[in-house]
Amino acid sequence: MLVQAVLFDNDGTLVDSTAAILRCWTMWGEEHGLPPGSFDAVEAFGRPVTEVVSEVLPAERVAAAVRRYEDLEAEDIDCVLLPGAAEVLRALPSARWAVVTSASRRTAVARLRRVGVEAPVLITADDVSRGKPDPEPFLTAAARLGVAPADCLVVEDAPAGLRSARAAGMGTIAVTTTHPASLLTADLLVPGLDALRVRCEPAGLTIDTAPAVGGRPERSVVYGTSTSRSL
Repeated sequence: MLVQAVLFDNDGTLVDSTAAILRCWTMWGEEHGLPPGSFDAVEAFGRPVTEVVSEVLPAERVAAAVRRYEDLEAEDIDCVLLPGAAEVLRALPSARWAVVTSASRRTAVARLRRVGVEAPVLITADDVSRGKPDPEPFLTAAARLGVAPADCLVVEDAPAGLRSARAAGMGTIAVTTTHPASLLTADLLVPGLDALRVRCEPAGLTIDTAPAVGGRPERSVVYGTSTSRSL
């Protein structure tokens, strides 16, 4: 499997915005008269806002409710870059990575600017007709980068995003930053991006886990060197 690009989710993968997202959903629910327990804010992670809202409000209220949630999110961009994110991104050539998020473009741009990240390719909820767990977001990112889907690796924290990546035919790494490992199905699970090391080589990219005893990587994902992944 030749993989030449890495596609990152944003919230929970590159940036820690969990507190802000929970605040927004809580405030939004209160404003719309939804009693506690009407929906699971954590389960909303990684999914398009429109889909979540459609599950708890009648169709005639959805459009306005989505706009209100997006307003709340755009105003609350309190977030920090997660450990290891800066190092991983710096190690990747600019033509080899993208950010793929279920947030709106204005929210995604605001959060990335807050932590000093400029994505060479950014795919948001505004760029697709079907969000995660549909494969369209990741397929769109691969097309923008000019890389075949089978040559992409997705790094995600949410079950919906991992389902999207698998449906797109891409390899997956899950970070257990927002969900327990028991809820995540991926080729490799790590606690966060600080557990990964990136090397650029003539044949492609190699990503290893942090060195174990003796300085050798515990496990690795190798890109561009064979037709299979070593996991």
